[in-house]
Amino acid sequence: MKVDYIIVGLGLAGLAFVEELIEAKKTFLVFEDDSQTSSLVAGGVYNPVILKRFTPVWNAKEQLNCALPFYSKLEEKLNITIDEKFIIKKSFKSIEDQNNWFSALDKPRLVDYLDPKLDNQNYKGVIADFSFGNVKEAGRIDTAKLITAYRSYLESQKLIRLERFKYKELSIQTNTIIYKDISAARIVFCEGFGVKRNPFFNYLPLNEAKGELLTIHAPELNINFLLKSTLFVLPLGDNLYKVGATFNWTDKTSEPSDVGKEELVEKLKKVIDIPYTIVSQSAGIRPTVSGRRPLVGVHPEESKLIVLNGLGTRGVMIAPTVANALFNHLEEGEVLDDEINIDRFKHLIKPNS
Repeated sequence: MKVDYIIVGLGLAGLAFVEELIEAKKTFLVFEDDSQTSSLVAGGVYNPVILKRFTPVWNAKEQLNCALPFYSKLEEKLNITIDEKFIIKKSFKSIEDQNNWFSALDKPRLVDYLDPKLDNQNYKGVIADFSFGNVKEAGRIDTAKLITAYRSYLESQKLIRLERFKYKELSIQTNTIIYKDISAARIVFCEGFGVKRNPFFNYLPLNEAKGELLTIHAPELNINFLLKSTLFVLPLGDNLYKVGATFNWTDKTSEPSDVGKEELVEKLKKVIDIPYTIVSQSAGIRPTVSGRRPLVGVHPEESKLIVLNGLGTRGVMIAPTVANALFNHLEEGEVLDDEINIDRFKHLIKPNS
């Protein structure tokens, strides 16, 4: 079997790159083994503002201009609804918090997203002593629904193999690469934190941050916006809400933990004060990079090996943009932005690795 590309991993990064290949009528085969769950359990929120510091997300406008049409196209293609738009209400904890909000309104890259008028309304069950600030142009992509539907689509086209990729069986030759019964011009690794096991790209400084979420049932909490406080409370419909998320830098498992559950429950006490029941708990490992920029590009010593990784907590916003940039780099010779190009870490590669 001969293809243009082998893709390893079908999270948001792999999916977005596959869409580039389909658009360009390139041939490909995807390998996916369910070992990475970050895209499946992600909150999927897109938000142009970092609310902890009231600063703009890196290239937020450009990313949203690419991402929103991308997901709209996938909704039509797969006949599903995955994009839910809503307002984010930031719960202020002090007058200083409010003042920082108003200071942020003077920043040109934030003016389109922050509402200058505070929301002083009381919402039953929501703890908020200093009003709310509204963030516009936000929403949520149902990543689990998207990836499940996309996998089914690829299976129907016989374009995916649900099996673990074995690096030792990859043979890099002069004009091609061979893997089992497949020959390809290039291979793109979109493995999330699984890239730490990848002998070709394990030199990259990827950190693993475990995140855990709760789904709760709260019949008395009637909100149709994302509440952002010490954690987020995201309405799912039918009185269900997703609550999260934790950041754990030491636990490298993808299994929900009692520690994560207790942390979320304790934080939630400061956000809502009405009864609820915990319906489920989920966990995943976020691939993060120092400087919060993705890992994109070609191996410094072997041009057939490519990586698309490190999307972090804002994968739904970043994935379509960086996938497009990588495709144009490989197929059109366009230069990758230095901020995302893995060449910035080539000094870390070890001899003969």
